[in-house]
Amino acid sequence: MNNQPPPELSIVVPFYNEENCLIPVCSEIIKVLTEGVDCPWELILVDDGSTDRTADLMDSLCTSTPPVKAVHISPNSGQSAALEGGFSVTRGTYIAVLDGDGQNDPRDIPILMNELKLRDVHLMCGIRANRTDTRLRKLSSKIANHIRNAILKDNITDMGCAIRVFRRQCLERIQFFRNAHRFFPALMLRAGYTVSEMPVNHRPRIKGTSKYGMGIQNRLWTGIVDLAGVYWLTKRTLSYTIRENHATLNKEDQ
Repeated sequence: MNNQPPPELSIVVPFYNEENCLIPVCSEIIKVLTEGVDCPWELILVDDGSTDRTADLMDSLCTSTPPVKAVHISPNSGQSAALEGGFSVTRGTYIAVLDGDGQNDPRDIPILMNELKLRDVHLMCGIRANRTDTRLRKLSSKIANHIRNAILKDNITDMGCAIRVFRRQCLERIQFFRNAHRFFPALMLRAGYTVSEMPVNHRPRIKGTSKYGMGIQNRLWTGIVDLAGVYWLTKRTLSYTIRENHATLNKEDQ
């Protein structure tokens, strides 16, 4: 049982077979948190059933750096499962997420957190400025964002941007399922929370290749099925008002 006071900020980073990226990515995150975040923090590293040395490197890092914790899920279950596993052990008032490949800049975390507070919203999303991805990946992302926005009407510019900061209270009303992370802002809006966005830095991958969502054709068909499911979910939401003791409470039943 952890008797330490909870930190203000928890950072969750999923990894799957990232033995070449883990140490440099985590070292940079820890440096940013130590030097650029003026509040208590914790770093949650999630091993999504890796088959290389990712788990061992993660455990070693946790031993040498107390604010860092390791979570291991098995078998490999995808990014949404990895994030949910990480969220389950967080204690911070605010939770930040970013990918483990080094493309997200951890220096954007305190900026997103400050903007979330200033704008008084529940979720602050990043918009990848000057993306370093291939033309094909940029094009497919643009088309996917356009289609998703037309159907869900969530007005999110860059759903594929992994770096986000949100208030811990939001987890109470968010349902997780496979690939739910791709629709996190839409699910937040559906639950009645407020969402905003701002440009963030985007960088080339440090080493290796992408492990999540490999294959354009596979991602396309999976995305269509997921989009249909989320659309159905939003249309099935119950919205009503309760009046009790002369006080009116707005409530949405998931």
